[in-house]
Amino acid sequence: MKIKTIILSCLLSAIVLAFAYDYSRAESKVQGNERRATSDERRFKIGVVSVQNILQNCKRSAKYREEAIAEQNKFIAESDKLRAEIEADKAGLKTLKVGTSDYMARVKEIFEKQASLQAAQEFRKQQISLKDQQWIEGLYKAILQKTSEVAKLKGLEMVFEKSDTEFPAQSANELMRTIDTNKVLYSGGCLDITDEVMARVDEEK
Repeated sequence: MKIKTIILSCLLSAIVLAFAYDYSRAESKVQGNERRATSDERRFKIGVVSVQNILQNCKRSAKYREEAIAEQNKFIAESDKLRAEIEADKAGLKTLKVGTSDYMARVKEIFEKQASLQAAQEFRKQQISLKDQQWIEGLYKAILQKTSEVAKLKGLEMVFEKSDTEFPAQSANELMRTIDTNKVLYSGGCLDITDEVMARVDEEK
């Protein structure tokens, strides 16, 4: 009787151990799948955007450059016309007697045109600088807004700026500036949303 009891106890123990082993393996597999799923999910929680790429290649930039070139060509044409007038006035001085009222009037006119040309050139430089700054600020704000929209749509928790580094650098200063500003050294596994952000930026009126 005792032997039967012992054998029965051993069989029950073996069955319990087998179930426990199978359960442990199944639970480990489930946990492993959960960890894998969590890892895959987290891998796409971080995105990257190449702001430099958008600034250079979006349609808004192409249109701005086209308009800027047209304005610059117009300014160059006007400046060339004024220079030609100055040169003509200088040539006309040779036909006038030095010291006469006509001569002095022509000299005054030449100086005024030269001063006007120089002032126009200085103003143009400041105008271009200010206009470029305002335009870049506006475009960058649009990039930030559209990045936020795409990130929320994709369920991203963070988005980093991914700089496109080109070597060799043109100078030591440029190289140091690249090293100081390039914070994302590797973005494998991150979701690159540059094209989607660029498309939304170009859609904005």
